[in-house]
Parts: sequence; structure tokens; C-alpha cells
Amino acid sequence: MATATTATVVEKVVADAEELPKAIVKRLVKDKLSQLSQDGGEIQVLKDSLLAFSESSRIFIHYLSATANDICKESKRQTISAEDVFKALEEIEFPEFIASLRTSLEEFKQKNAKRKSDTSKSKEAKKTKTEESPMENGKAEETEAEDVNVVANGE
Repeated sequence: MATATTATVVEKVVADAEELPKAIVKRLVKDKLSQLSQDGGEIQVLKDSLLAFSESSRIFIHYLSATANDICKESKRQTISAEDVFKALEEIEFPEFIASLRTSLEEFKQKNAKRKSDTSKSKEAKKTKTEESPMENGKAEETEAEDVNVVANGE
């Protein structure tokens, strides 16, 4: 009996781990539906509809990733690349997604590159500022020297 209960708990944990975040699915669905609506008003989506969107998205992701993995293995590699995903989209007959996905990927790469350069610049500026700080303030050096004398003299 304990084995059956343990198996059920494990299945539940795995199922929960594979679910897409409900809040994100809801936001994506509502945003897209509001873009498509004529009056631009808020559209209500039933809980069952959100579950259907979430589950169909999960299945699509599994199917696409399995196909991309097969393409990767055919090329005798172990890491799936963006090109593998594009080829998989063609193979599963969704070529209309490729152009917009390429555009989104390029925008993401540019934004990431900018963020990385900004981060490295700010780290370098902080490092430079930290290195210059004792030099700018002569009193800081004197205080350190006095502290050393106090410790050395036992005061």
C-alpha cells in the first residue's frame, strides 16, 4: 500500500514540475486575446480554458524539444542549438514561426550583450573608484598609519 502511495506522490511531483506557470500562461493568453479583440476590452478566460492552453503548450514544447534533440543526435552532438530548434519547427510543419523566432532571438542576444557590457562597465568603474579612494583621501592613509602605531605600541 505504501508503494502505491509513494508512486502517486512521485507522479504528482513530476506532473507539477512539468506544468507551465499558470500566471504566465494566463498573462500570455489575455494579452494576445486583448490584441485580437475589436473593442480592446478585458477578456475573461475560464479556468478550464487556461488549463487547456497550458497543457497544449506543454505538449508542443515536449514535441518540439524531442524533435530538436533527434536533429542534434543525428549531427552527433549533445547540445541543442537554436538552429536545431529552427530545423525542428520545419520538420514538425511550423515554418511560419521561424522568422519571428529568429527576430526575437536576435533582440534577446542584443539586449543581453548590452546588459553584459553595462554590467562589466559598472564593475570596472566600481573597481577603479575603490582603488582611487585611499589616494584621494590623504587622511585615510594617516588614520591607517596611526592605527598601526596604536596596535604596535599597545595603546
